[in-house]
Amino acid sequence: MQRETMCIQAGYEPKNGESRMIPIVQSTTFKYDSSEDMGKLFDLEASGYFYTRLQNPTNDYVAAKICALEGGTAAMLTSSGQAANFYAVFNIAGCGDHVIAASTIYGGTFNLFSVTMKRMGVEFTFIDPDCSEEELAAAFKPNTKAVFGETIANPALIVLDIPKFAKAAHEHGVPLIIDNTFATPINCRPFEWGADIVTHSTTKYMDGHDAAVGGCIVDSGKFDWMAHADKFPGLTTPDDSYHGVVYAEKFGLGGAFITKCTAQLMRDFGSIQAPMNAYLLNLGLESLHVRMPRHCENAQKVAEFLEAHPMIEWVNYPGLKSNKYYDLAQKMMPNGTCGVIAFGVKGGRKAAEKFMAGLKVAMIATHVADAHTCVLHPASATHRQMNDAELIAAGVGPDLVRLSVGIENVDDIIADVDNALKNI
Repeated sequence: MQRETMCIQAGYEPKNGESRMIPIVQSTTFKYDSSEDMGKLFDLEASGYFYTRLQNPTNDYVAAKICALEGGTAAMLTSSGQAANFYAVFNIAGCGDHVIAASTIYGGTFNLFSVTMKRMGVEFTFIDPDCSEEELAAAFKPNTKAVFGETIANPALIVLDIPKFAKAAHEHGVPLIIDNTFATPINCRPFEWGADIVTHSTTKYMDGHDAAVGGCIVDSGKFDWMAHADKFPGLTTPDDSYHGVVYAEKFGLGGAFITKCTAQLMRDFGSIQAPMNAYLLNLGLESLHVRMPRHCENAQKVAEFLEAHPMIEWVNYPGLKSNKYYDLAQKMMPNGTCGVIAFGVKGGRKAAEKFMAGLKVAMIATHVADAHTCVLHPASATHRQMNDAELIAAGVGPDLVRLSVGIENVDDIIADVDNALKNI
C-alpha cells in the first residue's frame, strides 16, 4: 500500500461482523482460563495481554499503523514523545555509557539528556549537526551506544544529514535514532536514509488536533545487535527478570528492540499511552496524508511573505531556496518538510513579544504542529532553562519566533502576520 492508503487501512483488519473502527479496549486487565495460559505471557512464550501498563490492543493497532507508515518491523506507543525518546535511548544505554546527540534537538529532549539522564549515569556529547565527518567520528568513545538526532530540529529547523550520521554510527557499531516528529513519514522515512530507530511525539502532526499527548518508537529491524553483542548486553545476554530470555536470539532483528523495551521499560516505568488517546491518535493519522501537504503549502507562502517583509531580520524555512538546507531537504523530503517557520523580528526580544501580542488568528501556545496556527518565543518558554551559550548552540537565539502554520486559509494567516508586524 502507498502511505496515503496506509493512513486509512494499516494496523487493523476487522473480521466478519467486528467493529469497523479500531475498538477502544478501556480495561486495565484481561481474563484467562488458567494460570498456565497467563504464565506463558509472563515467560514471553505466547502473545497476548495481561495488564494495560505494558500493552493494550488499541495501542498495538495504532502502533502497527505507524510502523507500516515508517516501513519498520515493530513499534510501540508511549505516553508522550519525551517518554519515547527516553525509552529509545535507555533501552540500550545505561549507567557508564555514552551517547552522541545533535546539539540542536528540542529543548525538552536536551534537558532530558543533559540533566535527568546524566543523573542516571549516561553521558552525552552534543555535536553541531553541520560538523564534518572527521569531527563526528572524533566524538565517539569506546562506550558510545547510540547516536541521536531530529530529521528537522525543533525549533531551529536544521535539516539533519541522516546518511552522514548513519554512516558514522554504523562504522562505530551503534544505531542511529531519529526523532521524525516534524517531517512525519508522509514527508520523510528515515529508515530509507540509514536510520535504525525512529521516534515520534504523536502529539504533533500525527494527532494534529491538540487532542491527545502521546509518543511512538519504531524499529527498522535492520540493526544487527548480535554482531555487536559486547556493546548491547541487555539484548544479547540472558534477562534474569524473564527467565533468561535473550531478546536478540528469541525475537530476531525485527522484534528484539521493541520486545525488550516493552517487557522491561514499559513494565517498570509504565509510561503507557491511554487507549482513548490512541483512538484519538488514529483519527488524526487517517487524515495525516491530507493535512501535511496543506501545512507545507501554507508555510511556504508565509515564509516567502516574511522573507520579503522589511520588519523581518531573517527567515529560516527549509523550503526557501535561500535556505542553507534547501538542497538537503529537497534530497530527503522532495514533497515538503513541515509547517513550522523560524524567524527573527527586527528589534530583538522586545519586538518579538510585541509582534506576538498583535496576532489574532495565530494563538500563543507551547504547542506546535497541529491544525491551528500557533506561535511561540522559545527563549522565554520551551528553552528558557538554557543559558545564552546553550541557546546559540541549539540554534535558538533570543529573537527567534517559532510560527507553526496551520491549515486555515493562508490569506488569513498572512494578513494576521502582516497586521501584527504593523503593530510593532
